[in-house]
Amino acid sequence: MRSLLALLALALPAAAQSNVITSPIDGTSVVVPDVRAEEVRATEGIGVALKGLDKVSGDVTDLMLGVGETASVGRIEVTLGECRYPEDNPTGEGYAWLTISDPQRETVLFEGWMVASSPALNALDHPRYDVWVIRCTRA
Repeated sequence: MRSLLALLALALPAAAQSNVITSPIDGTSVVVPDVRAEEVRATEGIGVALKGLDKVSGDVTDLMLGVGETASVGRIEVTLGECRYPEDNPTGEGYAWLTISDPQRETVLFEGWMVASSPALNALDHPRYDVWVIRCTRA
């Protein structure tokens, strides 16, 4: 009994520092380490590099926007609110707060964070245009 309690005492701190995710499909479990917000530091960039695609014509547009600037991709407009990147890896993951609107229809098509490494994670859902983040700019 004592050895069981000692084993549980050793296992509890390890379990508190990790999350266990169980697959609903096959029941396998994966231990994911706990990430603390204070260990991941983000730095604000002064702008963003974006790509825009007109799916009908095949035109690709390269955009460089500063914070607060707006540019057009076809008939839609893209406005950069903020761009952040990891402090320890400036060329790595970039994520930008974008507002994408259609001024002719006076509608906001997208507003939120777009992630450079995972453009489909939170993407613009438009039948004609695609916009995705390439990286944040620092200078």
